[in-house]
Amino acid sequence: MTAIAIATAQDHAFLTEVLALAQRSRDQGHHPFAAMVVAADGTVISSAMNASSSDRTAHAEMNALRLASQQFGPAELATATLYANAEPCAMCSGGTYWSGVGRVVYALSEASLLQLTGSDPENPTLALPCRTVFAAGQRPTEVIGPLHEDEARLAHAGFWKNPEND
Repeated sequence: MTAIAIATAQDHAFLTEVLALAQRSRDQGHHPFAAMVVAADGTVISSAMNASSSDRTAHAEMNALRLASQQFGPAELATATLYANAEPCAMCSGGTYWSGVGRVVYALSEASLLQLTGSDPENPTLALPCRTVFAAGQRPTEVIGPLHEDEARLAHAGFWKNPEND
């Protein structure tokens, strides 16, 4: 039987920080995504915004994971948490797995993000939940989310060219 993961007060606090960083990403002209890698003791290892306008692989999660991986190996990152304002896509889930980060907490689900982005070519959503990607791995990755979806939607409001929402 698998234990159900419960969000902590620290999880909620770091998600609030990530949501503010996502808004800052949008304010600076990037897609409204952000991520942080945080050690088990609450030390922020890395934080990053989306930069995919110049590099389509520069999702916020990948940027944060690269920074964290430059400082720590998989053994040290095994107890760290990736916080993201949206559910990690298949690429970012793979990056999380390969970096060794053992836990993911996110705000907005991939399904909810798709409702916001629709057919906008700037975000051709892969409808593949991160839990599915992690389940294919050889080690467990704890996932908590979605949390704070209403707050997470705010940075996306009016950003995407989605004819379904017009």
